[in-house]
Amino acid sequence: MAFSSPLSSSPVAPSNGQRVFAVFRQLYARPASAVGTTIFLLFLALSLFGAWIAPYELNEQIYSDVRQPPSATHWFGTDNLGRDVFSRVILGAGDILRLTGIGTLLSVISGTSFGLLSGYVGGWFDEGLMRFFDSLLAMPALLLALLLLGTLGPSETSVLIVIVIVYTPIVARVVRSVVLEVKTRAFVEAARIQGESLGRILFREIFPSVLPALTVEASLRFSYAIFLVASLGYLGIGVQPPSANWGLMVNEARPHVSQLPWAMYFPAGAIALLVIGVNLMADGIKRVLTRQV
Repeated sequence: MAFSSPLSSSPVAPSNGQRVFAVFRQLYARPASAVGTTIFLLFLALSLFGAWIAPYELNEQIYSDVRQPPSATHWFGTDNLGRDVFSRVILGAGDILRLTGIGTLLSVISGTSFGLLSGYVGGWFDEGLMRFFDSLLAMPALLLALLLLGTLGPSETSVLIVIVIVYTPIVARVVRSVVLEVKTRAFVEAARIQGESLGRILFREIFPSVLPALTVEASLRFSYAIFLVASLGYLGIGVQPPSANWGLMVNEARPHVSQLPWAMYFPAGAIALLVIGVNLMADGIKRVLTRQV
């Protein structure tokens, strides 16, 4: 009789690729999260391959087709300068996802670092940092963004800085709340007794417990960042022309809405569709990660 080795029967830890595939499979298990994930992936594909999909250049003016309604030639019509709205919406996806993606990533990195350090160290450092963040959170995000942009001036770099400053306190508080609960557990105490460094304790011992809540918060911040960037573009104090930022497109089309409603409605619809899709996907991610914890 052949005897199997105890080592051969031990479960094999799934790879990162298998974990990602499992998350996507569970996201597509429910209609709402499946729709949201599909919408996000569609816009992500447009941002990556939009230059090959768009039939016209970003600011190409077609003087013979100025103010044309949607047709087989121009699916979303043309604006008052003769620019193809469909092409600008597609190319604008890359602009808005790149800006909000980088801004969200930076705010998550900074918020995670502050939250881990503040929650673990505690004392006067934690109290002072949280009171400073509370003062930032006391103002609505859009109002704080307007104040910051009034100082920094309108540009892509300024918008990135605004996203980081506005959303870092929110991410930090979420991370801190998890750290306060995790740092009293036995494995953290054991790491401290063994003399492990502060960085190793924070990022090797505590950070894995923070990751599920952080993933959900990051996806939510991403959706809010999309709306914030579009709002700043609409107000004319964010990204400046000739960018195809959807909010800026809505702002440029607003004076001509009675004659060219399509030039405003299509970029506004893209904003709404992407925000809804990301929120549905974020709800699905929260459900999946909560089930796994």
